Amino acid sequence: MFDQQVTFLYASNLAESSRFYRNVMGLELVLDQGPCQIFRVAGEAFLGVCQCGADRPSSPGGMIVTFVSDDVDGWYEKLVSRGVEVEAPPALNERFNIYHVFLHDPDGYKLEIQQFRDPAWPAPG
Repeated sequence: MFDQQVTFLYASNLAESSRFYRNVMGLELVLDQGPCQIFRVAGEAFLGVCQCGADRPSSPGGMIVTFVSDDVDGWYEKLVSRGVEVEAPPALNERFNIYHVFLHDPDGYKLEIQQFRDPAWPAPG
């Protein structure tokens, strides 16, 4: 079982999208990473909104479902042992202070298992 869940969307205008999710949808901003802002949706479920760019398209296909876990390496080993192809072994992303691994589900949706290392990230309840 996972501790938390984050769905990331890519926005053509981060400021406009951030205002929408804060002011219109009433979501709490829990972490501002600069090009990505993460909002609490409910309990341990979050929505990340990131500025699109060449590596992040702004379209419904430009999303990642992220499962948060302190055991990224354990998940990696379990997935590989079950024949799942991963993009690369788990790695530290210094820009966002996360440790993560990417894979795809059978329909091609991009999935990420990650550990937040930023002390500002809310610990699971």
